Amino acid sequence: MSETLSTLVSKPGAVTSNQVDAPLGMLCELTYRCPLQCGYCSNPLDISRGESELSTKEWQSVMRQAAKLGVLQIHLSGGEPCVRADLEEILKTAVDVGLYTNLITSGVTLKRKRLEELVKIGLDHVQLSFQDVDPKNAQFISNYKGGVEKKREVARWVKELGLPLTMNVVIHRHNIENTAALIDYAVEIGAGRIELAHVQYYAWALKNRAALIPTREQFYQSVKVSNEARERLKGVLVFDVVAHDQYAVRPKACMGGWGKSLFDITPSGKMMPCQACESIPGIKIDNVRDTPLADIWYKSNAFQMFRGTSWMKEPCKSCDRREIDWGGCRCQALAVTGDARATDPACHLSTFHEQFAETAEQESRQPSPPFIYRRIGGVPEVS
Repeated sequence: MSETLSTLVSKPGAVTSNQVDAPLGMLCELTYRCPLQCGYCSNPLDISRGESELSTKEWQSVMRQAAKLGVLQIHLSGGEPCVRADLEEILKTAVDVGLYTNLITSGVTLKRKRLEELVKIGLDHVQLSFQDVDPKNAQFISNYKGGVEKKREVARWVKELGLPLTMNVVIHRHNIENTAALIDYAVEIGAGRIELAHVQYYAWALKNRAALIPTREQFYQSVKVSNEARERLKGVLVFDVVAHDQYAVRPKACMGGWGKSLFDITPSGKMMPCQACESIPGIKIDNVRDTPLADIWYKSNAFQMFRGTSWMKEPCKSCDRREIDWGGCRCQALAVTGDARATDPACHLSTFHEQFAETAEQESRQPSPPFIYRRIGGVPEVS
């Protein structure tokens, strides 16, 4: 924690406008460019080729400010971060200021020589995304040929170079039946951790929701498989399972709680409490090009809007879980109820909960429509 900010730190759970912990982590979306076109991508629908990415020097300034702010770890993401020619320079600055660095990559553009250079600079961890272990299905999901073979090769390099490896999989109706195979594959390639993230419906995933939602039975079976494997593989593989909201009875803490421990910086420099919050009416998003990170974190409209518990309505306001789930997802509440302050419909106490679950039940039992693949330039027009 930054010493200069220590006077602003409060007791856990007592978050107010002028008393808040320093952030733990920063998601750095270095670019929206990516060779994969996954239909569940969290990048915005209106990705533009002309969007101005932060320069090398601007990202280096972000790293220095983040360290002073008290950030401990950064996640270099995208799009595909490895398409940035200056990734090494950005990484070096992060390492020099003492940040723990995690590269989140599809791996398909990565060469061994470049990975060796990143390791030499001081990269701490690699998180490798997989669409499936079945090559044909992985190609269908990502609209990219040869991904499984390339990812296996990158995983081998990571282990040979002595870095810890996380295998990340977004789970949906087109790969959920392979949950057991995905877990076995993680062990096979030497991953120490697997993230099984059931798809969250915003951005491209919301556009493709009907093509992605599994049935309730598929979801529960996947959880059963994951839980059994977690017990069987204790000491071998760490599990991080992100549940499917439509079949939940309680919401998750979005980003660990709004403005509580994590934040996101987009390729163009927007600093946000979550990746989808621009959809919320009245929110004012600040840019790191214009405003210091510390000012945005502690003082900005966006980070204050749903920080802590004072903004909550009933039943959240008096719920004994209000400082556990911090109200759940504001963007999901807005999308389903029309009110960003409403109870997250993933919660059984929401008046929209049954409707929310029923939508999933109906869509999951219909044939999957074709994917609208993620691409630069936004959603294609249908003639």
